[in-house]
Amino acid sequence: MANITYKDAGVDLERYGQAMARLPSLLRKTHCPRVLPWNNGFAGLFALDFAGGLFSRNYREPVLVSGTDGVGTKLKLAQLAGRHDTVGIDLVAMCVNDTICCGAEPLFFLDYVAMAEDDPGRLEQIVSGISAGCLESDAALIGGETAIMPDLYQSGDYDLAGFCVGIVEKSRLLDGRAIVPGDVVLGIESSGIHSNGFSLVRKIVFAHAGLAVDDPVDFSEQTVGEVLLEPTQLYARATREVLHHYKVKSVVHGMAHITGGGLHENLARVLPPHADAEIGRGSWPLPAVFAWLQTLGEVADEEMYRVFNMGIGFTMVVSEYYAESIQQQLAGLGLASWPIGRIVAGSGESRWCAAGS
Repeated sequence: MANITYKDAGVDLERYGQAMARLPSLLRKTHCPRVLPWNNGFAGLFALDFAGGLFSRNYREPVLVSGTDGVGTKLKLAQLAGRHDTVGIDLVAMCVNDTICCGAEPLFFLDYVAMAEDDPGRLEQIVSGISAGCLESDAALIGGETAIMPDLYQSGDYDLAGFCVGIVEKSRLLDGRAIVPGDVVLGIESSGIHSNGFSLVRKIVFAHAGLAVDDPVDFSEQTVGEVLLEPTQLYARATREVLHHYKVKSVVHGMAHITGGGLHENLARVLPPHADAEIGRGSWPLPAVFAWLQTLGEVADEEMYRVFNMGIGFTMVVSEYYAESIQQQLAGLGLASWPIGRIVAGSGESRWCAAGS
């Protein structure tokens, strides 16, 4: 009788080694001189400061900022479509876009990938997306973990989690307390659905409408799968450029990443107790993908705006005098934005008002 091996239990250490060998180059391309080498070490090393040159920060009161998130059931769509690189970008974006809301710049990123079986090609696709997202965010991918767990996942299934650490000077921390009546709410465009609400998306598109990932859509030359897998927009460079443009003046008073719960719930999280946000419904163009989903599923307006970002992926609450200038800066970075609302005296809530009021 043959001895039982780890491979018999569903974990092939040789294939695992092959998979791990594909990853170091994807990590190295994201590294800057602040990443310290520790070959074969048990953790990633990152220096907060750097002596001279481009990477010198000369922090006085540095505050570390951390965030963690996943991609949710968008992974089921990636598995249906057989495309796994875009969800790596989503993973970075969901973590980084949260971390930057307090004015921080992302420093480094870690990932956790749990798979049913060793699949070097699939893992490489996933991490290539994570690497691309880190490059776009100027964050270093300094490590992670890949777990093979055949008893917890069905064949072909996997899950992702990400962890971002950033930094901000205490004096530049944005916690919303500077928000005052008269401030303008700028809404910055999303790249589509991003990574929230995909349980509803899949219910509408596949269960209710009976579409397949390779079917065409009537508002684009892309397929259903391509439209739905559009990766989450990253806002780290845009927020950094705007914040660095005003090194003395306090111009940006608050920022919010619009994820699950929609515009109102997420914007309210950064409002102080003495201020409300009045948002003009119809003050920005609605991306076609949301109208398509709403029509396919016969979903009520209230539900759409509660579940999805509806075309606004990120918001900045800014001084009215500088709003137009900030919009111009964002446009120069390739991001459309709109003045979608205004801050008024209140109690820390966000609500609709008539557009233009």
